[in-house]
Amino acid sequence: MGVVTSAAAAAKGPNAPKQDRSRATRQRLLEAAVACLAEHGWAGSTVSVVAERAGVSRGAAQHHFPTREDLFTAAVEYVAEERSTALRALGPTDRHTVVASLVDLYTGPLFRAALHLWVAAANEPQLHARVRELEARVGRESHRIAVALLGADESVPGVRETVQGLLDMARGLGLANVLTDDGARRRRVVAQWAELVDGALGA
Repeated sequence: MGVVTSAAAAAKGPNAPKQDRSRATRQRLLEAAVACLAEHGWAGSTVSVVAERAGVSRGAAQHHFPTREDLFTAAVEYVAEERSTALRALGPTDRHTVVASLVDLYTGPLFRAALHLWVAAANEPQLHARVRELEARVGRESHRIAVALLGADESVPGVRETVQGLLDMARGLGLANVLTDDGARRRRVVAQWAELVDGALGA
């Protein structure tokens, strides 16, 4: 996150097609919005601050995202989709790697940004419904990907709860990581959970 793709970078050039430049501008705004939300929280993340960080005018930002709520919900959803793509790209691998990758989903800048958005939604009626819908969608997608990567058979009693417990544990580790870097403890927890998940899911 925060690194513009080579295609997007090329689209910055003055001779790039207008559609490509527009797409690159939108991506820079989304990445800047997530970075601002993670670093400054909702109160410190205005459209002007995001536009300045992205290197575009406020008018250009509002062309893509008419309201502040449009910008930040789209930004969190964008990076969630990017992370889901990265998880899906893991392909066949051992369960320890899968568990560690799922935990990473909740301990990076995306989770920190999403957390600020959730807190804001609790007090901002215009955000509440949109964030609730976004969180439900991200949660369903994370669960679906986890099931596929772990090779879990949810028709077996207890398996669905095991997968959901893993995701809930990962979210808890993400909350702990907001206050302090507990990487060493987290690695031990991940190793233990990988063994528990492996035992619960079987071969």
